[in-house]
Parts: sequence; structure tokens; C-alpha cells
Amino acid sequence: MSRPAVILLADDDASVRTVLSQALTRAGYDVRGTGNGATLWQWVAAGDGDLVVTDVVMPDVDGLDLLPRMRKLRPELRVIVMSARNTVLTALKAGERGAFEYLPKPFDLQVLVAAVERALRQGEAASLPVHEAEALPIVGRSPAMQEVYRLLSRAVATDLTVLISGESGTGKELVARALHDFGKRVRGPFVAINMAAMPRELIESELFGHEKGAFTGAIARSTGRFEQAAGGTLFLDEIGDMPPETQTRLLRVLQEGEYQSVGGRSPLRTDARIVVATHRDLPHLVRQGLFREDLYYRLAVLPIRLPPLRERSEDIPDLVQHFLARAAASGLPTKTFTPAALDRLRAHGWPGNVRELENLVRRLAALCSEDVIEARAVEGELAEVDDRPGSGRESLAEAAERHLRDYFAAHRQGLPAAGLYERVMREVERPLISLSLAATKGNQIRAAALLGLNRNTLRKKIRELDVQITRGLK
Repeated sequence: MSRPAVILLADDDASVRTVLSQALTRAGYDVRGTGNGATLWQWVAAGDGDLVVTDVVMPDVDGLDLLPRMRKLRPELRVIVMSARNTVLTALKAGERGAFEYLPKPFDLQVLVAAVERALRQGEAASLPVHEAEALPIVGRSPAMQEVYRLLSRAVATDLTVLISGESGTGKELVARALHDFGKRVRGPFVAINMAAMPRELIESELFGHEKGAFTGAIARSTGRFEQAAGGTLFLDEIGDMPPETQTRLLRVLQEGEYQSVGGRSPLRTDARIVVATHRDLPHLVRQGLFREDLYYRLAVLPIRLPPLRERSEDIPDLVQHFLARAAASGLPTKTFTPAALDRLRAHGWPGNVRELENLVRRLAALCSEDVIEARAVEGELAEVDDRPGSGRESLAEAAERHLRDYFAAHRQGLPAAGLYERVMREVERPLISLSLAATKGNQIRAAALLGLNRNTLRKKIRELDVQITRGLK
């Protein structure tokens, strides 16, 4: 019968140490615990233990500083790092210095037991050469962000393709840059292209380059983004807006590692890490036939979902402090927010996410005459923003254009059936009239006035569109 694996546990909090030790002992391990780094190092130096579980902050040493020493002395020894210092930099440093796993406190005990099982079962994690940084623009200590940091700490050590998903304004490009800046390609270029902002007829030339004479106006050879990103990272933003024909070419690049420029005959090899991002639901686009299923699985090797700000409102005070510091560094007056003002910010829905919050903080820093920003100033600004077009919410025109683009794309083999204008108008008119009647509690005179229609015209449309009259918005 084989002996149980020996776990060396280091945490200066005796109660935490007791709970973790009991959980690991119940899982069948032999646990030796200590509250300081000196004892942990003595055990490691003596050749004791099959695995280390250590906190970062201890009275005599930073647990992260022990990692390189342990790796040098015993490269086969795997280390799991725990930390209540929940920042992305802590996670990345843990990955850099060779930690097998990073667990932000608090965590479920089963998560620790599962990590221990994986560490004992698998080989040593690859070390990661990343450079130091004083600060990162990714801010937050919420559980949702801790999961992002954990995935980041794993992704930076690889060249695998990463799919970053999240609503607009959540910071997808910041995460893509962190993958580059803290990865082994940091000395190479970071090249970004936004699929939604690029004319469809130019996308392939922009990505793959073109040869002289490939098309009208191609008076010289031009390098594409793949070639420009050689040795570095190519960030394809809004990948959900990539045309179908370009999706096919990108799939070949991911499968074969090579491509042809527009008008070219010889294949070109690519040496760029691919990171993509989207605010759209790619599995839904796959089901609609608007995005290649095989390409989706090639892209989603390492998926990272960025939570919307409403799912991590506890991060708002830290984000506000971060944005105030940036505003002051750019020459704006130094400000602070009262607790009541922060509470009002936490209660907001933030449809524009972190980008919307940053814009509001900068605006208040610039316009508020007091050094301390009160809740009433926040309330007034939020009320003004809510009434302002383009305040972060998708406009009606943007929503209509997005749905119509999908509709036309679904009929890419030919034009949709005739009568499109009438069908679209009916689809818009029916909810507009229904909601107007609901808002006026079924009063057709008031609803007609609200809509700017003649009462008889409204009655006619109610019959034609078969609108059900409700008495109040739900």
C-alpha cells in the first residue's frame, strides 16, 4: 500500500490553516502546516513534501519570493499559491514564478482539493518569463474578476488561441494586451484590427496583404496584419462580424499555419499568436448559420468571459479610485467620492460597463467644483446620461441595423423575398403601438397623442396589426 502524499501547508492565519489541513486530511493526504516561510523553506530544503500549498503574505517572507528558490532547488516540486491580495498582477506573478495553480481567497475547499489532485497527477507547470509592471489597467477584486485572473495566469504561458467574450466596454482589448505584455511574445508587436470597423471588401487585404496588381488601385505590394504581427500577437476584435469568406481563410490559417496574400500564389507562413474578441453570442451565430462551427471551436481553445460591470458592482470603488488617479495624472483636479456617491454608482445598471463608468468619473472630475463629489452630483449626471443618445445603450438604429445585417447574411446565397420594407415596418410598429397603449393604461386618445397619430389611424393600426391592449407596462 503506497503512502499518502505529503502536503506542505503554509499560512500565517491559524484558523485558515486548520480548516485547510482538515479538508486535505479528509481527502487522504498527510498534511504538515506552518505559519511562516522560514519553516516551509527548511522542509523544502530537506527534501520533504510532495506538494506545497502556500499563502503569499506571511510575516517573514512573500510566498511569491520563495517560488524561484524552490524551483531551483527542487524543480519537480509543484506549488499551489493562495492569496487574498486579489489582483491580476498577483496572478500573473504566480504564473511567472512557476506556480502550478493560483487560488484567490476565499475559495471553496473542493476547489483546493481538486487543484491538489491535478498537481500530483500532472507534470510540472512551465515557467513563464514575464516582465514586472507597476500597475495594470485591469482592476477588480470580485469573485468574477478572480476567475478572469486565474484564466489569464494560465493563458499567458501558452501560444494557444484565446477567445475573449463580453459586452462592449468590459475591457476586452485590455485583457488581450495583458496576454501579450505578460507572455513570451512581449518583445514582438501587438497588432490589432477591428472587424466591425473595416469595410468588408478590404478585410482580406488588410489581414493577409496583397500583391501589386491584385486589384484596381493595388500599385504596390502591401503587407497584411498577419505579416506585421510576426513574432507577436494579432488581436482580431469583433470576430463575430467577420464575413463568411474571410472566416474560411482564417480557418485555414489556424489549421495549417499558412495563408496566401490577395493575388499571391505562394503560401506564407504565419508566426503570430491569435487572440480574438467579440461582444456577440458566437454559438448563437453558429446556430443561425452566420459563423462557421469549425472556426468557432478553433478560436475557443482558451475562452475568457469578461463579466459586465453590473455583475461585479463591488469593484466600483476600486475602479473609481483608479480612474480618479488617471484623471489627476492627466491634469484634471484631484477628487474623491463620498460613500453615498459610491453607493449610487453601485446601484446603476451600467449598460456601457467600465468604459461608461470611466467617462462619467472623468466628467465629474472635470466639471464638479467641489473636491468631494456628493451623491447628488452623481445622481444629476446619471439622469443626464440616461437621457442622452449614445450613452452606452445600443440605440434603436444600431439594434435594427444589427438584426438586418444578420437577416441579409442569412440570405447570402440570394436576396430575401420581396416585401421586406412592409414586413420590417410591421415588426417595428406592433411593439411600438402595444407599449404606447400599455404606458397610457389602454387610453387610445393619450396613446395617439404620444405617437403623434390621428386617433382613427391608431384604431386602424390596432386592428391591422392585431395589437392586444394591456393596461400598464410589465
